[in-house]
Amino acid sequence: MRILIRSVGELCITAGLVVLLFVAYELWGTGAYTQAAQHKLDDELTRSWNAGPPAGPGKVTTERVRLGHGLALIRIPRLGKSFHYVIIEGVSVADLRKGPGHYPGTAMPGQIGNFVVSGHRTTYLAPFNKLGELHAGDKILIDTRARQYVYKVTSTKVVQPSDVSVAAPVPEHPKANPTKRLITLTTCNPKYSAAQRLIVFGQLVSSAPRVKEASS
Repeated sequence: MRILIRSVGELCITAGLVVLLFVAYELWGTGAYTQAAQHKLDDELTRSWNAGPPAGPGKVTTERVRLGHGLALIRIPRLGKSFHYVIIEGVSVADLRKGPGHYPGTAMPGQIGNFVVSGHRTTYLAPFNKLGELHAGDKILIDTRARQYVYKVTSTKVVQPSDVSVAAPVPEHPKANPTKRLITLTTCNPKYSAAQRLIVFGQLVSSAPRVKEASS
């Protein structure tokens, strides 16, 4: 009996360690993968943009990129100077492991309609971990090859995963024709759960030619 109890105890300890290691990998190990992917994508995007044609006055982003490749840069001052991510074209599992992803078929940055971006909240560097800290009026900066677009948060909302109307050209009004230039950020809610979705809505307030960065 003592041997049995000891064996069961050792198995429980081993299982506990395995679980702890798995959790540690999910929270921190996956971040290393995303960090490496972001460094590569940022370098590729910067080089491509700086080698491209100069931005025309008032030009709106219309160029499409292949799925899994970098589309734009997102920065949110409220979340700190270190918040700087390449947005990937696509929202597949593989795409979102690289960083925030743009829903194909939704508006491009600066266009009339709804530019929809989704991102992880707890794993794979957790780019949208602090999305719940945003308030109305906070800026969301989107850089493209030609322009920088400044959106301001208008509202936040928690919805069920089945509520796809938030990604409509006019959020929550799927049959309406868009007239505004909008952005919608989505992530899981609450943290460490996929039971709901946290949604941040914003509207374009200004844009300007993008300032080129020095290539590394």
